[in-house]
Amino acid sequence: MSLNNQVLDRPISQELPYVEAELSYLVPMVERPVNYTYEPPAGIPRTNGTFQPYKVPIYNARSLFKNISLDKEGFAFTEHHTSVSNFYDDEEVRRVYYPEAEQLLKEVTGGTKVVVFDHTLRNAGKSKPGENNIKEPAKRVHNDFTAKSGYTRARLELAAREVDDNEIELLLQQRFAIINVWRAIAKPIQESPLALCDAQSIAPTDLVAGDLVYRDRVGETYAVTYNPKHQWYYFPQMHPDEALFIKCFDSAADGRARFAAHTAFEDPTSPADAPPRESIELRTFVFY
Repeated sequence: MSLNNQVLDRPISQELPYVEAELSYLVPMVERPVNYTYEPPAGIPRTNGTFQPYKVPIYNARSLFKNISLDKEGFAFTEHHTSVSNFYDDEEVRRVYYPEAEQLLKEVTGGTKVVVFDHTLRNAGKSKPGENNIKEPAKRVHNDFTAKSGYTRARLELAAREVDDNEIELLLQQRFAIINVWRAIAKPIQESPLALCDAQSIAPTDLVAGDLVYRDRVGETYAVTYNPKHQWYYFPQMHPDEALFIKCFDSAADGRARFAAHTAFEDPTSPADAPPRESIELRTFVFY
């Protein structure tokens, strides 16, 4: 399938191929959405929201990647070699991959200071909730932070690194962003790829702040309600020498992209025997 040139609000030299897939959106609700990251006490639902699938076109952005930017669409893509030999080795990831990602983000964003504050491995074949920290792909449209929780999480993580209060406030007075660095960690991805929504196509009213309940704290994320104007993209068959950047928060409210909604999806072109997706995402603060 392909998209006629006139539909996209950007110059393209050829038609973009796309797949049609169902993405899971939050059904608008009166109460505040609440999601638990663990099995909640008896009688409390894991989530109080209802999610509805919508079939949408998801465009192959590989031919556009040089024209896509974190400040316009809210995501970006690059080739990048990593020296990590085993992403399931937590010590190696922290020792080798964190510094690699910090340097890469400085080059990509022009930021002056980068702090990696956590990472998540995803592999449905190895995920064992309660036994390991490996998760399954997240298949609901979401954004990891809100206009409020970007600041909350920055204060929490910087304080945990023994940055004093005065320096924290100085850092948070300047522009900073939270950017995920996402990549495949084994074979090229054939199953549950990541879809990214052009931030320019998201209306503020599409973003619904809700509680994300951990055992020791409560975070805040955005669920997303359906809007036919959303423009979705993906980078098929990503392999370990490629990196994807997703902006989940930007303190600058000057018109540039602040929140790039994203979700894993069931790719109708995936082979029936495709191996489970293996990926890692780092979450980082980028200070400008």
